[in-house]
Amino acid sequence: MEETAITSPATITNTTKSPKKLTLIPLIFIIYFEVAGGPYGEELAVKAAGPLVAILGFLTFPFIWSVPEALITAELSTAFPGNGGFVIWAQRAFGPLWGSLMGTWKFLSVVINMASFPVLCIDYLQKLFPVFQSGWPHYVVTIASTLVLSFANFMGLTIFGYVAVFLAVVSLSPFMLMSLFAIPKLHPHRWLSLGQKGMKKDWNLFFNTLFWNLNFWDNVSTLAGEVDKPQRTFPLALLFSVIFICLSYVIPLFAVIGSVVVDQSEWENGFHAQAAEIIAGKWLKIWIEVGAVLSGIGMYEAQLSSSAFQVQGMAEIGILPKFCGVRSKWFNTPWVGILMSTSITIGVSYMNFTDIIASANVLYGLGMLLEFASFLWLRWKSPMMKRPYRVPLTLPSLVIMCLVPSGFLIFIMVIATKVVLLVSGLITVGGIGFFLFMKLCKTKNWVEFSIGEVVETEENGVEIKGSFMI
Repeated sequence: MEETAITSPATITNTTKSPKKLTLIPLIFIIYFEVAGGPYGEELAVKAAGPLVAILGFLTFPFIWSVPEALITAELSTAFPGNGGFVIWAQRAFGPLWGSLMGTWKFLSVVINMASFPVLCIDYLQKLFPVFQSGWPHYVVTIASTLVLSFANFMGLTIFGYVAVFLAVVSLSPFMLMSLFAIPKLHPHRWLSLGQKGMKKDWNLFFNTLFWNLNFWDNVSTLAGEVDKPQRTFPLALLFSVIFICLSYVIPLFAVIGSVVVDQSEWENGFHAQAAEIIAGKWLKIWIEVGAVLSGIGMYEAQLSSSAFQVQGMAEIGILPKFCGVRSKWFNTPWVGILMSTSITIGVSYMNFTDIIASANVLYGLGMLLEFASFLWLRWKSPMMKRPYRVPLTLPSLVIMCLVPSGFLIFIMVIATKVVLLVSGLITVGGIGFFLFMKLCKTKNWVEFSIGEVVETEENGVEIKGSFMI
């Protein structure tokens, strides 16, 4: 067994204990909204590369990306069942600087990505209410909806877990109906179309759309401290979520491509609603547009929860000051994390949808490269560490499993625009500067930080018993 009396990240026992924990069903639907929220937003893949390539993308990408990420999340979340997730993994593998950088990349990627959900909702709403298409009404409704959703998140994670089940049922139901109505109208040869003549393939948009629709599996790891029996619950929840999410993308895509003939350029965000009207009538179009709003709410709430608990987890392991981990006395929610996340989301809400997902993808990609490296390093460095769930592969096989999605991440960065790469580089430099500043604050005792030591337990594998530095 490896030595355990060392300073290292994991979970710190919080002075305020949550009276309720997330169980399997709510966790499945929280993961669903962390990653997908339904087929809303997949339409751009068809516009960018044509029907056949879009179908192949959503059929193959889960095996290249989603499954490896879900497996890694299952193993490391059960080995380190505390809030902070991937930050804990990177710090345990490579030290405080890399844990802090991981926190910077992943936190900013999530809060930037959160800005896309109000935008996506408005893309659907403006088809019913054209006044929201541009100008001050567009910006006012974006900021107002962001503030309202953030306040709702304050009410608690356990409550949202059950709300997520309701939101998923209501937002997915119209797609199930649309797919059934489309069966008599299907022409399978349309699935084999390589695209409309004269339409240039936009690989940047295509891969960013795939990536945006199928990433953020590991976000749920920052909620590990809020999950009931995480060693058993996490692997099951991730397994069911992978199957559920992949089907929710592929089935509507087959249905619409096979039954509706339109110009390829019309495959914009919100096109599924128009297709529903063609297939079944205006009533289904309205239902999908309402479902888009509900889905956007679910995705925003899920990712706000993960970013807020990430902040709280980073405070628990001493990367951020202690006050960043403060919870509400009423709802036991990390209100400082919610406030920080919301403020940044509003700050980037002026960006258009494509710029939002491209910026989030590059930052997230940097974090994922570090996450793959942390996973492999911990397997090699600490092979005897207790892992309640263990990916059933040898180290060489795991290297291959991580190399394939890593190659895709590098490709995403290569095709990114110079502006996006410049912003990502500046954020990385800023993240290093932030780490050095926090280190100075600890040295000078300017603010209060948490400290702790790792111990092993039979139930959790690794945990921190913490104290506070005054």
